[in-house]
Amino acid sequence: MKKIAFKTLGCRLNQYETDALASRFHTGSYQIVDFNDEADIYIVNTCTVTNQSDQKSRQTISQARKKKEDALVVVTGCMANNYKESLLESKAIDFVVDNERKASIYSIVEKHFRGEVADPEGFDKDVFSYEAAYKTFHTRSMIKIQDGCDNYCTFCIIPKVRGRATSRPAEEIYDNIREVIQYGFKEVVLTGVNIGRYEDGATDFEKLVETILEIPGDFRLRISSIEPDGFTHRFFELFAHPKLTPHLHLCLQSGSESVLLKMRRMYTAKQFRQMAEKLRSMYPDFNLTTDIIVGFPAESEAEFEQSVTMAKELSFSHIHTFKYSVRSGTRAERMEEQIGEKIKNQRSEVIRKISEENKRNYYKSMIGKQQRMLVERIGGDGVARGYGENYIPIRLKAAGLEKNQFVDVEITGLHEAKELEVTAKVI
Repeated sequence: MKKIAFKTLGCRLNQYETDALASRFHTGSYQIVDFNDEADIYIVNTCTVTNQSDQKSRQTISQARKKKEDALVVVTGCMANNYKESLLESKAIDFVVDNERKASIYSIVEKHFRGEVADPEGFDKDVFSYEAAYKTFHTRSMIKIQDGCDNYCTFCIIPKVRGRATSRPAEEIYDNIREVIQYGFKEVVLTGVNIGRYEDGATDFEKLVETILEIPGDFRLRISSIEPDGFTHRFFELFAHPKLTPHLHLCLQSGSESVLLKMRRMYTAKQFRQMAEKLRSMYPDFNLTTDIIVGFPAESEAEFEQSVTMAKELSFSHIHTFKYSVRSGTRAERMEEQIGEKIKNQRSEVIRKISEENKRNYYKSMIGKQQRMLVERIGGDGVARGYGENYIPIRLKAAGLEKNQFVDVEITGLHEAKELEVTAKVI
C-alpha cells in the first residue's frame, strides 16, 4: 500500500477538489498520511492569487521534494495553470496537472506506477468529474457547484487560471449532496469561483439553494465566499430556513466607489452597504465576513479611509486583508501610481486591528445566546471544538461528546489562546 500526502493552498474550491482526490485514492487502497510525514506520492494543490500565494506554493513544492528524494511529486491548482512552462522545467516536479484535468490525477498516478506513459495532456478536460468525497480532511463537506469567472476584475488572474464561468448540472449537485448526507456529513458548504452567478437552465443560484434546503436529512447548509451582486429579496428570505446558516463571506474589496470602479467590480459600495444592512435588519445576529484589498494602484489616503469606515460601520467579524499584488497580464498591472510596500503594510495593519476589534465585539454580543455546535474535534483534554451556525468557533467541555455531532449550547464567554474562541455550556 503506497503512502500519499496532500497539501492544499488557497480557497475552499481547492479544498473540495483535494478532498475528492483524497477520497478517490483511499478507495484505491492508498494510505493517506500527513504532509509532514514520509510518503511515496505528494500532491500539492497550489494557489496563485497573490505573490505571497506563489511563494507559499513554491516553498511547499520544495518541501515535498526534500521529504523523500524518490517520491512522486504532482503539482496542480492555479499555479499549474499560471506558470505551467516553468514548473514543467523543474526537476523537483514529476507531473504538472492543470485545473481542467485535476480530477484525472488518480488515473495519472496509477498509469505511472504501472509503467505506462502518463501524460496529463492526454486526459480529457472536465472540472466537474469528481466523485462524492466520503473521506475528507474536514467535518463539513464541500460541494462544487460552479467554476471559472467572467467578471475580469482588473486585479484578478482567476479567469486566466480557472477559465470562463461554467455551472455544474443541478441534478448532479443534488445527487452529490444526498450522497454525502448518507456518508454522515452534517454540514454542506457550496463552493465555486463565482457561485452567485450559478445558472443551469431555469435554475439560478437562489433556486438551487431553495431546492437543496428541501433535501431530507439532519444537515445544515453554508454558503462560502460570494460576490455581492444580482440578488433579489428572495435570496434574503432563504436565510429564514433553519437549515441555512446565518453567515456570509461577502466580498467587499474596497469601501471607495472610485476604487471599486477602477477594480471593475460589479456593484457599488452603496449597494454593498444596503445588502449588509438588509441582512442585519432581517436577522440581527447575522455574521458577515469579507475581503478587503489595500494599496490598489493610486488608492489615496481618503479612498483607503472609506474602506476603514465601511469596515467599522458594517462590523465584519473577520476581514481577510489582501495587500494588492501585481498579477501579470491584468489591467491593474499597467495602471500608474503603484503603491509602495510600506504603505500597503501600514494599511493592512489598520484593517487587521479593526477586524480583531470587530470579532471580539461580535463574539461578546453572542454571550447568553444559543448556537447549534457541530463538533469537529475533541482534544486529549476532553475539550471539544467546532462551529455554531453563525460560524463562531466554540470550545465546549462536556461528557459523552463525539466528533461530527450536533450539540445545542449556550455561549458563556470568551477564551483567548492562539485564536479567539467562545466558551459554551450544553443546554
